[in-house]
Amino acid sequence: MTKKLSRREFVRTGAAAAGLAAASNTAFGAAPTVLTPQSVKPVVISSGNGNTRKNGGTETCVERAFRMITDGEDVLESLIAGVNIVELDPEDSSVGYGGLPNADGVVQLDSCCMHGPDKRAGAVAGIEGVRTPSLVAHAVMQSTDHHLLVGDGAQSFARNMGFEIEADLNTELSRQRWLEWKRRADPEHYLDPRERAEAGYKAGLQMVREGLIEEEHFYGTINCDGIAPNGDICGVTTTSGLAWKIPGRVGDSPILGAGLYVDGDIGAAGSTGRGEANLYGLCSFVIVEEMRRGAHPKDAGMEALRRVKENTVEQRLLNDRGLPNFGLSFYMLNKKGEYAGVAMYADEQSKYAVCTENGSALVPLEPFLDGRSTDD
Repeated sequence: MTKKLSRREFVRTGAAAAGLAAASNTAFGAAPTVLTPQSVKPVVISSGNGNTRKNGGTETCVERAFRMITDGEDVLESLIAGVNIVELDPEDSSVGYGGLPNADGVVQLDSCCMHGPDKRAGAVAGIEGVRTPSLVAHAVMQSTDHHLLVGDGAQSFARNMGFEIEADLNTELSRQRWLEWKRRADPEHYLDPRERAEAGYKAGLQMVREGLIEEEHFYGTINCDGIAPNGDICGVTTTSGLAWKIPGRVGDSPILGAGLYVDGDIGAAGSTGRGEANLYGLCSFVIVEEMRRGAHPKDAGMEALRRVKENTVEQRLLNDRGLPNFGLSFYMLNKKGEYAGVAMYADEQSKYAVCTENGSALVPLEPFLDGRSTDD
């Protein structure tokens, strides 16, 4: 684990670096580049639910993470503490406790975390009974030689590590929404598998259009990335996955390079939205590589969306305009502290969360395509 630095140490480190550079210029004229890392302005970014949920407390996800980072706490531990607020909030149906369940009414959760300075990662997929899968993913990183544990094995590991295992993570809200979906999607039972899958997806989208569930909650997920004044950069993604998915389905969130990727020397990227589209291109890895080549975070994210659009050719995934009929968003942060949020489509309600020294805010996502994903 990286050494925790206090605010005073952060300031002293930056001042020392500036003083060294000034002394070199004074004594020797044009000095060579000083290798001491320059101080950057700390920032935390996340999907929009990172600045809307407080779970009865006084801080949102990005606010808690930013406070802890600037107090000198480990960046990854700070980010996880932030997303725990959303995971534990029974009113948020996109992650953790009360997340929208699978087709059998069971809440299965995924999470991934990456530590830039230590170049380590951990993840869990399809885990049941633990409200905070991000903490289990962190335990995988800290206490095993593996990156990913799944299903019953992930739950057994969590139990061995002392996590409470609950029989059911549904809330009354998530259960009622599942029952409504079940009524719409499977009124006669045992339909043709292809027709049943299509009916289930259409029923879910209809509930989105009717305002019964929010679109981002249909796909689930919170991604949160942050950088400290000393340049330490980390990220975490956690989700209940696609609403009413086939039991056992795993999306992009726990997969390194897809739902999250961090290179401590370059930056971090994470996603929300249709996981299968992201998995096909390992877009978070692509974004970090684009930033490695010098692209601004926004341009790197747009390149990933362009690739997704070009790779989407199945008719069932296209709207009447021949464009992707799903949502997908990326959140990027580079080593300089520059950040951006982009989406396949975006309207005035499409925002992501940012917290800096000036406080927290919801900022508009930049759209790649005009209009909406659906045709109606």
